[in-house]
Amino acid sequence: MKTLLVPVARHALLDSVFTTALLAARRFDGSIEGFGLRPALAEYVPVDMVGGMTWVRDEETDRAEARDCGSLFSAFMDRHGVPRESAGVAQAGPRYRWLPEASPGDGFLAQYARLFGATVVGRPHAGEDGPRMTTLEAVLFESGRPLLIAPPEPPATIGETVVIAWNGSTETARAVAFAAPFLRKASRIEVLAVDTGMVPGPSAEAMAAALTREGLSAQGRTLAAGRRTPGEIFLEEAAAIGCDLLIKGAYTQSRLRQMIFGGPTSHILAHTAMPVLMAH
Repeated sequence: MKTLLVPVARHALLDSVFTTALLAARRFDGSIEGFGLRPALAEYVPVDMVGGMTWVRDEETDRAEARDCGSLFSAFMDRHGVPRESAGVAQAGPRYRWLPEASPGDGFLAQYARLFGATVVGRPHAGEDGPRMTTLEAVLFESGRPLLIAPPEPPATIGETVVIAWNGSTETARAVAFAAPFLRKASRIEVLAVDTGMVPGPSAEAMAAALTREGLSAQGRTLAAGRRTPGEIFLEEAAAIGCDLLIKGAYTQSRLRQMIFGGPTSHILAHTAMPVLMAH
């Protein structure tokens, strides 16, 4: 987690995204790189349904907005005493840099994210003022790297008390592997499973024992679902123990199935109030 990527677009969770990235960078003496995320294609927005008039986003408008995002990013880092990264100069502690010219679109983001330890995005929600789900999914499915998802409100800490939302799957095992830097620094690690949410694979207790053999101190528990869904249980139990980082493998079930029937990933993305590290 020495290198973090932050795609910057104007939305209501931007302060939380910046705070989450800064907390992670401070934890690992890392570097944060930001860039202005622009749409890949012109967007046509109807203005007059009778006359057929439209408004078109032009490239210069998008470039200007990307520059504004750079100003917001730099101003946040400056306010929090984070120095700008200098090429060829050894620097201790967190630092930042800005990519002034980036190709538009989520496709560029997904490819560029392959160079970083994690990409920090906001928790998606519907509406024009929220982070887009398409941005999150582009990184999740195409980068081969983990996502660090910022909650609606800026967190105070990250990675002190870690909960692994375990279901025995390949996706969650991969998320745990990506989370190793956080796990090594955590004060408390809980591996939670729900009896109705498991796939064929090791138990939560077995995963906790494996982490203990790695030199970590972890506890494993399997909980009875009762009338709650696995997603509800993960968030409620994590909140009850003061978790400030939830580790989750994303979409063990297909995205389509989760859209229709719901699932732990969809529930967590819709409701989490804590930072989440996800991988697919």
